[in-house]
Amino acid sequence: MPLVLFWFFAVVMLVGGIAVVSLRNPVASALSMVASFVGLAGLFIGLNAFFVGIIQILVYAGAIMVLFIFIIMLLDLKIEEKRAPKLAPLLGGLGIVLAFTIQLIGILSKTPDVESKPLDLTIASTHFTHSSPGISTKLAAGHLPDVNLIGDILFKGYNLPLQIVGVLLLVATIGVVVLSKRQPT
Repeated sequence: MPLVLFWFFAVVMLVGGIAVVSLRNPVASALSMVASFVGLAGLFIGLNAFFVGIIQILVYAGAIMVLFIFIIMLLDLKIEEKRAPKLAPLLGGLGIVLAFTIQLIGILSKTPDVESKPLDLTIASTHFTHSSPGISTKLAAGHLPDVNLIGDILFKGYNLPLQIVGVLLLVATIGVVVLSKRQPT
């Protein structure tokens, strides 16, 4: 990924994240979260994680944000009234940002700038020989089947947690609809 594109997507992501916290309108805040997700997807695609980048757009910027917008509209949230900022939380937040920045600079200054070794796909193919022969043959041929590999691991190794998360999302959506219904007065 060219350095210019990296900085562009990083700035889009950071500005979107700051706007999520700083904007008072809930719908504008949710839409700036979409901008942050788009910047993150651009960074994923720049790292050659095409599947994760596209899923970031489809799932988070698409489906989850539509769900957030519907919930915001169902709850009929109003713009928050402006209050005078208190000094203690502001200084505490700035102190945390400063401490994190110092730690990040300290870690990055000690990290060697070394190229990573390419993956040895033939060794990885032996891991999937018995469980998924299709993935094993693709790995042995030198192709990295990321969608097949993610699906295989997700549905064979984490099927129960995946189903639990789906049920929890359904219950949360039903709960929001029930809570947002207006009581007759």
